[in-house]
Amino acid sequence: MSRLHPHRAFWVVTATVVMVLFASAAPSPLYPVYQQLWGFSSFTLTGVFAIYVVTMLISLLSVGSLSDHIGRRPVLAVALVLLIASMVLFLVADGVGTLMAARALQGLATGAAIGTLTATVVDMAPSPRLSSAITGAGPTIGLAGGVAVAGVLVQYAPHPRFLVYEIVLALYAVLLIALLIVPETSERVGFSSRRHLLGTLAPQASVPAGVRPLFWAAIPAFVATWSLGGLYLSLGSSVVARVFGVANHAEAGLLLFVFFAAGALTSLLVTTWAPQAKLAFGYPALAGGAVISLAGVLTESLPVYIVGSLIAGSGFAGTFLGALDSISAQTPAPARGQVFSAVFIVSYVAFSVPAVIAGLVVGHLGLRATVAIY
Repeated sequence: MSRLHPHRAFWVVTATVVMVLFASAAPSPLYPVYQQLWGFSSFTLTGVFAIYVVTMLISLLSVGSLSDHIGRRPVLAVALVLLIASMVLFLVADGVGTLMAARALQGLATGAAIGTLTATVVDMAPSPRLSSAITGAGPTIGLAGGVAVAGVLVQYAPHPRFLVYEIVLALYAVLLIALLIVPETSERVGFSSRRHLLGTLAPQASVPAGVRPLFWAAIPAFVATWSLGGLYLSLGSSVVARVFGVANHAEAGLLLFVFFAAGALTSLLVTTWAPQAKLAFGYPALAGGAVISLAGVLTESLPVYIVGSLIAGSGFAGTFLGALDSISAQTPAPARGQVFSAVFIVSYVAFSVPAVIAGLVVGHLGLRATVAIY
């Protein structure tokens, strides 16, 4: 079977990055529907969010570097099959148990896919500039599209509890077929022994010695950006509904879209900047935007909140990309899967742990106080 030209294959992989993150965010606008249908508490909703993150982190810790040994394509193929299976579980979900199973399986598959996809983008990118643009814009476009499209479908489309998953399942199937003709980008070096294999699959997070100083220096950037992203995806819907009185699911999704869309646009605009220039822009914008959006919440001013979200989203992109580019430039090709998985382990811990804690305490402290502390 003939393989796709590397440039076309690159865009197939880019589309897969977007779709994996799209699907990870798509259930968020549906949670109020599930709560109304099955009558579960906010604590249970936090558990649904937490199980996705826990299984994803387990996957990142155990199979994050697997593609450096057996190739990118086998790992991505298995991940896409598991993602399709998770969509099937969402479609047949008839209670909290099935919903949690679907989210858990999606987390395992996303963890296996995300580090490998980022490594494959870097492997295949025609230029460092395009690599930087996609590694920054791809995840934010996916997250933005997931909350926005799902919100519109929940509000206006027939059968909103099913349609978004049917669309994602069909697109995953197309991407899985396309993956069959995507060229492999990582040499299959295999394992020297069974002990080597088991050691690779044992939960761990590590980066090569030559990359560690840059990795440690980048951790504050990953924590700052993804913890703020977790705030928007975990409490953003509640803020929009309860503070600003937006009951329309489509409008709520679009308001959350603002933060991630600003990040995606900024990722495309700063691709020619050096990593330090991106960080110099990103950190102040991230902090300033967070302060402005908090002011919007405390004063119940939706325009102020939107302006803050735009600035913070732009800062998210500059900060995350600056840190990621500094690491990517020094990472040898055979270690990319390992290194990028470590990046997303840090990022998703920052994304999830504060969000889970916020979900547990919001009933005691109140929404505004929880957002302010967050």
